[in-house]
Amino acid sequence: MNQITLNTIEDYISSNPPAFLSSHKKLSLPIIRRIHKKMCIGIKFDDIKVCDGIIIDGHHRYISSLLASYTIGQVSSNKTSATVPCEWTTVEFVDEEWDTEAKIAEINRQDAEYNGVELEILIEMTNNS
Repeated sequence: MNQITLNTIEDYISSNPPAFLSSHKKLSLPIIRRIHKKMCIGIKFDDIKVCDGIIIDGHHRYISSLLASYTIGQVSSNKTSATVPCEWTTVEFVDEEWDTEAKIAEINRQDAEYNGVELEILIEMTNNS
């Protein structure tokens, strides 16, 4: 599996315009990479939340699912007056880690539990992919 880069995402978006708009102007590449790896090995994820064609919650999951050719569910949600849609071509994908090691460990624990997989196996599978 190839490493997800800014070019990977930009090339994908320019060739395959996403169906939903973003409501975030910035996303973290390390988070996208972690989710993408998990999707490529079949780990299940919660649905993304969408309102009027705009992603309300699940931006990293959505982009990761597109890159991994992974079908992610969608549920209706509500937007607020602060929700501002933006095109994916204007979203800044930053190579910053937004999660702490403790948060990453907790997310891995939750993903393992949600998927009925032992945590050590999930970690080994994602480290080897």
